[in-house]
Amino acid sequence: MSVTASEKKHAKKVFDLLSKIYPAVKPALEYSSAFELLISTILSAQCTDERVNIVTKDLFKKYKKPADYVKAPSKVLEKDIFSTGFYRQKAKSLKNCCAMLIEKYNGKVPADFDELVKLPGVGRKTASVVAGNAFGIPAIAVDTHVRRLSNLLGFIKSQDVEKIESRLKELLPESYWINSSHWLATHGRITCVANRPKCLECVLADVCPSFNPNTKKSE
Repeated sequence: MSVTASEKKHAKKVFDLLSKIYPAVKPALEYSSAFELLISTILSAQCTDERVNIVTKDLFKKYKKPADYVKAPSKVLEKDIFSTGFYRQKAKSLKNCCAMLIEKYNGKVPADFDELVKLPGVGRKTASVVAGNAFGIPAIAVDTHVRRLSNLLGFIKSQDVEKIESRLKELLPESYWINSSHWLATHGRITCVANRPKCLECVLADVCPSFNPNTKKSE
């Protein structure tokens, strides 16, 4: 389905408004390298960024390079990441991912989207997060906030993350791609909260097709 000029204008207006109230957006995950961001993003599946940051504070002191994850006994690694949930599968993904980094990429995280998605445990969202934030490669990461707000703001009517990613890329200039995820996620956490949106306090009230004047003001 083609994108009209008016749809592009609407989307750009929405993100221009968000950019003004969230001028210094950045990933909620805490990291100091592309490798740490990759590990954190894998751990963030079905887990809050806050919880991941708590876990990685100690994890990154213990596991500094891919070989550390590969050599670690599975039971030990599972215990170290237990509170992020799905710890057995995540431990397996981390070990397999790090093994491939060593075998195929000389222990370095590839600065290429198509190579990133080849890594075990890495889907389009994780690849987009790493490509965009670690390497500055234009990409849009679709998390739960981005999916929910993309529908509420009238960009698309779909829960399919790949369709949402493609739609946003059609709607927005490439220079907006990386931050678009952060703007929507930040707005989703602060104002457009799931099941209790603060519509009366929202900067997007005049341009949001889902605006509800009957929502309660926050105390």
